[in-house]
Amino acid sequence: MIVEKNTAIPMADGAVLRANVYRPEAPGRYPVVMSFGVYGKDIHFEDAYNAQWNTLNRIYPGLATDGSSGRYLRWEMPDPERWVPDGFVIIAIDARGTGQSPGYLDLYSPRETQDYYECIEWAGVQGWSNGRVGLLGVSYLAFKQWQVAALRPPHLAAIVPWEGACDHYRDATRHGGIWNSAFRLAWWPRQVLVNQNGNADTTHRDRDTGEPTTGTPIAPDLLAGNRADTPSDLARHVLDDEWFRDRSPQVEQIEVPVLSAANWGGPGNHLRGNVEGFCRAGSTHKWLVGHIGTHYESFYLPHYVAIQKRFLNRYLRDEANGWDDEPRVQIAIRDVDGGASLHTDSQWPLTGTRWTDLHLDAATATLSPTPPSAGTSVAFEALGEGVDFALAPFGSETVVAGPLVLRTWVSSSTADLDLFVVLRAFRPDGSEVIFTGAHEKVRVAMGWQRASHRKLCARRSLPWRPWHTHDERQLLTPGEPVEVDVEILPTTLRYPAGSRLVLTVRGRDLEVTSPARLLHNDPTDRDPALFGGITTLHTGGAHDSWLRVPVIAAA
Repeated sequence: MIVEKNTAIPMADGAVLRANVYRPEAPGRYPVVMSFGVYGKDIHFEDAYNAQWNTLNRIYPGLATDGSSGRYLRWEMPDPERWVPDGFVIIAIDARGTGQSPGYLDLYSPRETQDYYECIEWAGVQGWSNGRVGLLGVSYLAFKQWQVAALRPPHLAAIVPWEGACDHYRDATRHGGIWNSAFRLAWWPRQVLVNQNGNADTTHRDRDTGEPTTGTPIAPDLLAGNRADTPSDLARHVLDDEWFRDRSPQVEQIEVPVLSAANWGGPGNHLRGNVEGFCRAGSTHKWLVGHIGTHYESFYLPHYVAIQKRFLNRYLRDEANGWDDEPRVQIAIRDVDGGASLHTDSQWPLTGTRWTDLHLDAATATLSPTPPSAGTSVAFEALGEGVDFALAPFGSETVVAGPLVLRTWVSSSTADLDLFVVLRAFRPDGSEVIFTGAHEKVRVAMGWQRASHRKLCARRSLPWRPWHTHDERQLLTPGEPVEVDVEILPTTLRYPAGSRLVLTVRGRDLEVTSPARLLHNDPTDRDPALFGGITTLHTGGAHDSWLRVPVIAAA
């Protein structure tokens, strides 16, 4: 293939972005598959993410089964050696202010999204392009797809957002109004600042040229002055205000075909966005794939690459490959042993879902299909271990697949409280089910909600998915119960006979791995004086609290 490094793409405001273009040697016009991100188009996967590289090689030895040596493999971008031989042009772009692209670094910003729009239009008119551009990439590279597709670039023909948020506030940054601080504060220096254009850290060098992957180093004070302070912005914007709305696309405006890939093990960063993006996208042709495993292996393994190619072949060159007949929803139903089986459907939530309300009983610490006969309550230290509610062991195999919601009545000794809700599973022998997640080990499902952010949007809320406005704080009167709906992110699990479903409610994260990455522990956002009081959960009578569970009759 022909490899063109640091190709200049001019922007309308006079800036220039740099791209690597990988294309077939044979003359012709080919469909374009583009990735746009902040992780460095010239940093080899092995150099920057060595542990993940080694894991991927153990699963998929040598990365060579389909002819790839991994020479041009980059984090969360498609591998050119797997795509160009099949007649695609692969383009990897350094976003403004990162890698070899100079300029002001402002993550998720409208300017950055406009840059992406202009890159798509540039690629659509090149001599080697057939005029159709598809987008492909993971995480940040997926989020940017949702953003730019909502602007409707004329040459954009299809998108494949693989595990990426679409609502900048709700999906990954402020879960239920609570700041997902630990991940963001670690991610910013480790994965973003190291790639800022002009970074003086020359640890990473282009394997082909030996040059620093971030261009010519500049003074640290100039470097700091040439970027937005994203962590400070996230800490300062507590509500879903104009700043967040500028960075959250109107996915209803998306018209091109969409293949949205969700990971059941990625609740803290990506899961919600892929499901909501699929449901809300205005596209006539859209598909949802729900898979398991880490987010990088699911993107690169041959089975998933084949799905990506088949979808893009259909919409980038009109290949009659039967994709149109594929079920619109194709999800993995997980087993307690870590395996999974494929379930296909025409809609989400799934056809035939039996919405089952399980009522909480504080007196017996149980869940039951019938509400308790009298009202009662249980109090716990907000920063302590919380409380568990257990359902009786299943008498037969039961499949839970879909979104969940907890409606609960709570009060606090202070003016606010945070709810951390975890859906758990225990095998017949009493051992807990823990899954390999997208980023770290996870339990069955999770949900978060700040009581002062309990206000709902009646128009956008659904019986199985509340929609909180996050546009004002409604503080509590200490000791006075209020109704709070908690969105629990979608999940799948086949519970065997004799296993138990347990709901844990507490006021802080329930970690699986240590140290965990997706924690909500910023002392400014969660002042112990406000969020470290005594939480009381009320059940039964006038304060009936329940968990709505999607049971699949035949899966």
